[in-house]
Amino acid sequence: MIALIRYMFTVLLLSQRHLAPLLLFVGLLAVLTSSDSGPLAATYGSVAGAMLVCSVWSTMALIGLEDPTHRSVVVVTAGSRLRVLLGSVCTALLWCLPLTAAGLVLPLLFGSHTFTAADAVLGVEAQLTCALTGIAIGVLCSRLLFRRQGHALVASLVLLLAALLGRGVSPVNILLGDLQNASDSADLLGSTGVLLVVAAGVLAGAVAVTQAVGLRRN
Repeated sequence: MIALIRYMFTVLLLSQRHLAPLLLFVGLLAVLTSSDSGPLAATYGSVAGAMLVCSVWSTMALIGLEDPTHRSVVVVTAGSRLRVLLGSVCTALLWCLPLTAAGLVLPLLFGSHTFTAADAVLGVEAQLTCALTGIAIGVLCSRLLFRRQGHALVASLVLLLAALLGRGVSPVNILLGDLQNASDSADLLGSTGVLLVVAAGVLAGAVAVTQAVGLRRN
């Protein structure tokens, strides 16, 4: 699995398809957190929202790098379709880790905040919750399920809006609501940790659905 993840990560970097979502992430952080001096919990809510969009885009780009023929070769080499799908998910999550670090630091440079250990933990939890949810959406809207890019784009936008705006529909909506109304990061560490676990479950479900549909098609 390590070799597979290394291969996929290398292909993603060489393709340069990571640049567009990366620039979008940094741009959103600059716009949403510039000159901000409010509570860091609310600021990290904005950062987490940017992570959601970026993780969806990055995952769809990663899975869409290979045409069906090339992917079949990778599947044969790796041993199974599930192994390749899990490798894609792990690679997407690995790509989100340096973005998470940037999401912690850049708001401190763009704005004026008092930074604590609780803020750091909350920022990581919030961004990973959105990253896992975004990867789940990216997997469901990838080339593995949608042959036409236009259909995949529409589906991803619908799921993004549902995740952001649907009350109680996704851990992201609950998370962002909690962060916007919080004044102390320490008060949210427990509930945000629970939402992180829920987001991991959402991703596991998305992988299971994608794998089941892929097996039926083949």
